[in-house]
Amino acid sequence: MNGQAIKTITLGGGCFWCIEAVFQRVRGIVALENGYSNGDLPTVNYEAVCRGDTGFAEVVRLQFDPALISLEQVLEIFFVVHDPTSLNRQGNDVGTQYRSAIYAEDDAQLQRVQAWVQAAQTHFDQPLVTEVALLQRYLRAEDYHQDYFNQHPYQCYCMMVVAPKVQKFQQTFADWQR
Repeated sequence: MNGQAIKTITLGGGCFWCIEAVFQRVRGIVALENGYSNGDLPTVNYEAVCRGDTGFAEVVRLQFDPALISLEQVLEIFFVVHDPTSLNRQGNDVGTQYRSAIYAEDDAQLQRVQAWVQAAQTHFDQPLVTEVALLQRYLRAEDYHQDYFNQHPYQCYCMMVVAPKVQKFQQTFADWQR
């Protein structure tokens, strides 16, 4: 790990299965898990989050080795594999729980993310609607949501929604794959 501490960032980009499946294939990601964050309740489960009234977003919490991949590279991948201009939806997944979000671990990381997102706006015709904030109330998702795409590659949603995002990553970022 070349003496650099492992860093953590939490990303919401629609269904967490999609973001998880992409980042499992990224060189430099050392751990990840699906969860819920930045909601209004002290505890929550998938059924409650699906109602769309808890304030929680489906997220993937990534740990990455900055000697192998920078925060900015993580964000670049994230913005390619989901639509940061789509408010509270990704494709047919609609609701605040599917919002585009980047939740930073501390103020220094938050400032880096804000600067990167501001610079990224120049590459989009539509305004970016990605929520950028400090991580609040992170809760790990249920076990059956972890490693979902790898366990269910032939499930309809995985074939129709997750697999194309994985393919887009593989085609766009060939040098950053494990």
